[in-house]
Amino acid sequence: MTTAPPLLNPRVIALAHYAARGILEHVLARHGLTFQQSVTLRLAAVAEGPVERQHLVDDVVGSLKIRTQEAQAVVDELVTAGALAARLPSQVRITDAGRQLYEVTSAETAPVSARVYDGIPEEELAVAGRVLSLITERANRELAALTA
Repeated sequence: MTTAPPLLNPRVIALAHYAARGILEHVLARHGLTFQQSVTLRLAAVAEGPVERQHLVDDVVGSLKIRTQEAQAVVDELVTAGALAARLPSQVRITDAGRQLYEVTSAETAPVSARVYDGIPEEELAVAGRVLSLITERANRELAALTA
């Protein structure tokens, strides 16, 4: 008897998220980084130069759905660790050490991610990407209405 694959639902999405996050957190722990710090460091790494501290905090809040104070604390942790540096009182930039940390953790997770996605047809990945983007958009809209 063949079992049909489950329809996409919140549980299926959560299980996939936490499985992938578990892989990432395993790698990050070896480098003394948390998941929240990794997300913040990535946002700084892909920025074109220094970023307004508040803009970075807002992006972290939007990405992780955490409180502003929590995001500010994560930025402070990365500054204290030397991965980010205050350029002006209102700006931060990624340091050479922070960029190296981002590149090393990205390089360590890349082959694992490649194995996870290996063999999934591009068309199916495109459909999944569209569906998950739509779900994210709708969920963000619902969250905004709840917190307004």
